[in-house]
Amino acid sequence: MRALLRNRLARRAAGTAGTLFGVAVFVFVMLRAIPGNQITAGLGTEAAALTPAQQAALERYYGLDRPLVAQFFAWLGNMFTGNFGYSARNQQSVLDLTLRSLPVTAELAVLSIVLALAIGVPLGMLAASRANSARDALGQAVSLAGLSIPAFLLATTLLSVFAASFGFNPNGQGFATLAEDPLLNLRQMLLPALVLGFGIAAPILRTTRAAVLEVRSEDFVRTARAKGVPERRLQVRHVLGNALVPIVTMTGLQFGYLLGGAVVVEQIFSVPGIGRQVLLGIQQKEYAVVQSTVLVIALAFVLVNLLTDVLYRVIDPRVRAS
Repeated sequence: MRALLRNRLARRAAGTAGTLFGVAVFVFVMLRAIPGNQITAGLGTEAAALTPAQQAALERYYGLDRPLVAQFFAWLGNMFTGNFGYSARNQQSVLDLTLRSLPVTAELAVLSIVLALAIGVPLGMLAASRANSARDALGQAVSLAGLSIPAFLLATTLLSVFAASFGFNPNGQGFATLAEDPLLNLRQMLLPALVLGFGIAAPILRTTRAAVLEVRSEDFVRTARAKGVPERRLQVRHVLGNALVPIVTMTGLQFGYLLGGAVVVEQIFSVPGIGRQVLLGIQQKEYAVVQSTVLVIALAFVLVNLLTDVLYRVIDPRVRAS
């Protein structure tokens, strides 16, 4: 058993390392395929007036005069020592920027997942309780709306309506962290979390509906109903309890997506999360900011998937034994 566990851990560690290395190579190459660099981003049209000596000095300062392979492994080696690079625009290390922005995105992701589960799981169970009925059509309509309405459109609409009609725009006051002002922070997170949660609720709703329909057709459910088990207890403990694995898996995937995929919503609502940090880094051609931040996002995504894997092994003993 221990040998099997060690083999699983070794395979998981090797897969994680391979994934992160692939992400690092991809981001490094793609950034350099984009026209421009830190020099042109910082100076704009004035970069054309640089003398060859000035150009060479700036390239040496930013490390652009070295071969690409040397640049890549130098950056990767610095990452292992905790040196994520330096942001000239913010006059801060990338590590400090990430330590400040990652908790913001994590909080937004947690709130979005809570709202998504509050919408998706009950509606999914409601739709599955009577397939091809009006309640099923309602659930399908909600899931279709969540999948088809773009996040940027919903975010812009909600922001405009609440600001113009109700005077509600707490995000215009300057962002407050949960530690600084919990009430203002939750107000600022409400609309972004609602936008993201509505979009994520759609796949959770569909997954819940499919899983519940499958479990409801099992023999043990009919046996429990024949023995007189109360309907609410039957639905929650027996049906939903045995349908949790695909729901947890989908929730974990969506949570991992939120860690880097909330960039549009963060930008619209001026939430200083890690996705917005990547966007601003791309605009300023700050290689260190983008490369290091994307690698952190990839690592967080892998860790969330690992936690999800562990969680559904705890939930379902059949998965644990496989």
